[in-house]
Order: sequence, then C-alpha cells, then structure tokens
Amino acid sequence: MKQESHVLVIFPHPDDEAFGVSGTISAHRAAGTPVTYACLTLGEMGRNLGNPPFATRESLPGIRKNELLQAAKAMDIQDLRMMGFRDKTIEFEDDEKMKQLVLDLVEELNPSLVISFYPGYSVHPDHEATGRAVVSALAELPKETRPTLYCLAFSNGHEDKVGAPDVIHDVSEFAEHKKNAMRAHLSQTVWMLADMEPKWEAGNPEAIAWLHRERFWTYSFND
Repeated sequence: MKQESHVLVIFPHPDDEAFGVSGTISAHRAAGTPVTYACLTLGEMGRNLGNPPFATRESLPGIRKNELLQAAKAMDIQDLRMMGFRDKTIEFEDDEKMKQLVLDLVEELNPSLVISFYPGYSVHPDHEATGRAVVSALAELPKETRPTLYCLAFSNGHEDKVGAPDVIHDVSEFAEHKKNAMRAHLSQTVWMLADMEPKWEAGNPEAIAWLHRERFWTYSFND
C-alpha cells in the first residue's frame, strides 16, 4: 500500500466506511498516516432499528453517533468530522455548497488521497450526491496538486462500465479492525454479521476474500 501524507475519507452515512474501507483506513493509521473521516450525516433515517429492536426513530441518531465514534476508535481514526447534514437529504443540497465543503476540507488538510463513492455506480442517492460533490470539487484543482481519488463502486453491472478495480489492498493483517468497525455499527449490521461471522469462523473462501481484500477505482479526470 502506498505511503500517503494524509487520507481524507468522505461518506454520507455512519457505516459507509466499515464494509469496504475500514481495513485500508486501519492500514494507513498503522503506517502513521493521518486519516480524516468526514461523515456527512448521522444516518438517522436508517432502516434498521436492531434485531430485536433496541432503537426508535427518535433515539436512532444518538445511537448511530455513538456507533460511529466506536467505529472510529476501532480504526484508530483521530480526526472524525460529523458534518451535520440530515440523512437522505444530501441529494437535495445545493451542488455548489457541497462542492465548496469538499474544497474547504482539501484546502485545510492537503490530503494526498481522497476516498469516496464513484458517482453513477454507488446506488444510494446520498452516495451518488456525495461522489458527485467530491469529483466536481477535485476537478477544479490543478492537476499538479490534485489528490488521488479512490472510489467505491458496487451497482449492478458496474464493472461492465468502469472495468475492474485498479487498486486492490490486501488488508488481511487488519481483519479484526475491520470486523470491529462493522460490529461497532450493530444497529445496521446485526443481520449481516449473523450471516458472515459463521462463514469467517468456518474459513469460507468467498467470505474471507471479501474480508481481506478492499477494491478501489482510481478516478480519471481526463486532463
């Protein structure tokens, strides 16, 4: 994994980081790289309230905030930014406002690497809006000083459009960090973990491969 000077992660929801990026974040932190995670919302409109339910719509924001703090601790993120937007509204925010938010973060932090969603290939409207804001902001920067952008893509058939991922990180050394990040978001991950934990314990090859490999697409700005 390339040594970075600073990594900026921008996602809309608590737990967005846990599934496909938490091993990479943990690896960067182990290498001494500062990581800033800008989480746009508290996921207060999340569908899952626990199984059995341990949250209400009113109590969920506080629960998810605490889960996010615990996940950040599991990954050793020292700089967690809760940006204060409301879940399921990012797509309705002014495009210039969102672009400026990203530009302000980049100006402050001067990251060498930004990680976010690949616009057009990330399914959820908040994911798409976040990815668009990141791409539009970085596109305004001079090529010589622009940070690298790693994107997550997972829509149906996305590889037919964008090809195979060009960056694959082996994060097997940080599998427990990744598990703990997912476990921290228990209100949203309880069903998934109930399915995956036995597979990990049994050494299921597909489940282990998903745990140990994180895939990214380097965004091309064509300039």
